[in-house]
Amino acid sequence: MPLSLEDYADELAGRKDLIWPKPPKAEPANARHGIRHLPEVRLVLWNIYGTFLHIFQGELLFEHPKEMVMSFALDKTIQEFNMWTSMSRRPGLPSVHAKVLYDQVIAFDMVGIGSASGERFPERPSEKIWEFFVKNKLKPDYHYDVSKFGQLGEYAKKIAYFFHASLQGTAPHEGAVQAVTALSDLGIRQGFLTDGQCFTWAQIRRAVLGDHPGLDPDLFFDKKLRILSYDVGAKKPSDRIFSRTKEALATAGLQPSQVLYVSNRLDKDLGPAKKMGMRTALYVGDKSTLEAKPEQLKNPLSSPDLLLTRLEQLPLAFEG
Repeated sequence: MPLSLEDYADELAGRKDLIWPKPPKAEPANARHGIRHLPEVRLVLWNIYGTFLHIFQGELLFEHPKEMVMSFALDKTIQEFNMWTSMSRRPGLPSVHAKVLYDQVIAFDMVGIGSASGERFPERPSEKIWEFFVKNKLKPDYHYDVSKFGQLGEYAKKIAYFFHASLQGTAPHEGAVQAVTALSDLGIRQGFLTDGQCFTWAQIRRAVLGDHPGLDPDLFFDKKLRILSYDVGAKKPSDRIFSRTKEALATAGLQPSQVLYVSNRLDKDLGPAKKMGMRTALYVGDKSTLEAKPEQLKNPLSSPDLLLTRLEQLPLAFEG
């Protein structure tokens, strides 16, 4: 039986021959935390990238602004999946030729694949890029181990995971895992509402296990309350993803007023959530990825209910 994406991520984590990038050090914004009791809240929804997980620029990138990093990720991917011999061979580094091919795929109109027609904020599925790459940019003689990786669609997901892990390092923000476990102990349900890809759960799982071996994140994040742009086909602040969230909450027997949404972004995340009736918490623990203006914090229409300088502060809103 082929490896699941999670099993594949575990296998990679156990290898000693791979070097993975790490996210840059977080620098907290100059702010004071603001906590108040929220007894009506029964569910905490997390934004993942930039809030729960620390990552360069606070979101998944398809192309890294630093040429050296992009070349490194492409070169690693070509080597790992034995693509070089099935690429058009020209003088020069494999990563240079791979970048040309990758750019051609990115430029191709693939935005609509896997996303809703007419969506203003469509999500581009990463594995579709790599599926197209394998089918159209490699020679017909290219082969891989189907028994290990699965059919092309599943294989492309594993390539996407490897490439993005090579492009951007991820790690739980300081205090993230402690906050999640403390909330669970207090009886608060948890899920996430985030932009992400087919491999986002694998990244969450590996990040948690990397810091806390044996701690299964499935114990804390409700499977029915994991709202992912990849599944919806639309990114925040699309009405589509927030409508899907409202449906999931109704199915779980929850009103928006019983939900606290935690994110580092006001406009795309907390603003639409507040309009929907949710409580909101702004995380300001990394000023490089923080998206909030002073005037927004003062405006009652956009100001968050909580201001978190550290994620360990979040459970204080539910204690006592």
